[in-house]
Amino acid sequence: MPNTYTQLHIQFVFAVKYRQALISREWNTQLHKYMTAIFQDNKHKMLQINSEPVHIHILLGMRPHQSISSLMQLVKGESSRWLNEKEFCKDKFAWQEGYGAFSYAKSEVPNVIKYIQNQEVHHKKENFLNEYKRLLTEFDVDWKEEYIFTLPE
Repeated sequence: MPNTYTQLHIQFVFAVKYRQALISREWNTQLHKYMTAIFQDNKHKMLQINSEPVHIHILLGMRPHQSISSLMQLVKGESSRWLNEKEFCKDKFAWQEGYGAFSYAKSEVPNVIKYIQNQEVHHKKENFLNEYKRLLTEFDVDWKEEYIFTLPE
């Protein structure tokens, strides 16, 4: 798109299906690299990625040629497929349906990067479900408790 100039900083947050603690420190760096490559192949700029056993945070410099929903469908689908092919988990790996996407001004990016980098420390004080609800509330997103996460069937 000639003469199109944007500055879009989006934090994505999504969980492992049923919030199972499946993301292992033994292979999460490989997952981060794989996901980063998907974003880069789609011409987006990875600013920060980090995960805890039940969820992942990604800060992206996003280009406007692709919708958020199509990008998330691609990233979650491809990374699930890859994780299952690698057999990192004894059970089938899947991401929870849905995601959070939160936009930031350029001036906020350094703080968001630090926040994502410090997830391990942060989650000693606040669990993921409370963190996610807090983000939704801080960003004034309308949400309903029953739709936050799917419970095991």
